[in-house]
Amino acid sequence: MTEPRTLRITEIFHSLQGESRSVGLPTVFVRLTGCPLRCQYCDTAYAFEGGTVTPLEEIVARVQELGAHYVTVTGGEPLAQPNCLPLLTMLCEAGLEVSLETGGAMPTENVDPRVSVVLDLKTPGSMESDRNLYQNISHLQKKDQVKFVICDRKDYDWSRAKLDQYDLPNRAGEILFSPSWDQVAPRDLAQWILDDKLPVRMQLQLHKLIWGEEPGR
Repeated sequence: MTEPRTLRITEIFHSLQGESRSVGLPTVFVRLTGCPLRCQYCDTAYAFEGGTVTPLEEIVARVQELGAHYVTVTGGEPLAQPNCLPLLTMLCEAGLEVSLETGGAMPTENVDPRVSVVLDLKTPGSMESDRNLYQNISHLQKKDQVKFVICDRKDYDWSRAKLDQYDLPNRAGEILFSPSWDQVAPRDLAQWILDDKLPVRMQLQLHKLIWGEEPGR
């Protein structure tokens, strides 16, 4: 008898999307366990270990029970578990609008083309920028999004340079600049963007503004 395909899951929950182009929309989040990165600002360290081994079919069924049209697969780093790829396809086949939040250190080339990839390019302030897998940029499409978490002015200048170096505004549908929580004042980042007339979307973490640091939100 064939063993069921499984993933190690930290949590599945229903909330408002706090970031990305679908911010504010009711969304089901599937948080996978484990991550090869240790970004200094990480707010989901509780997902580094533990979790529950769950068959893919049960994950999809739970997502459908929660009833949202939008589903985000996140982590940790979801692509660190190979069975993330078939899960993404199964969620698409279920008629859901699927996004994947990935830290950029794992290859994205085999992600189902129906999925909107949110590619987080790690800035120097994250302490993990040397792990960026820049070949992922060649797989970006207009349905995809590139995210920069800005920790200071140096991060902002670095991110602005990457926009030009990789022609990101013409590769992805959205470029997202987010101030690192408690490290950059939102009004400062907003002013830098305005001064330079950057073609980016500034975003705040809506879920934190509503619920603070509460897990599962």
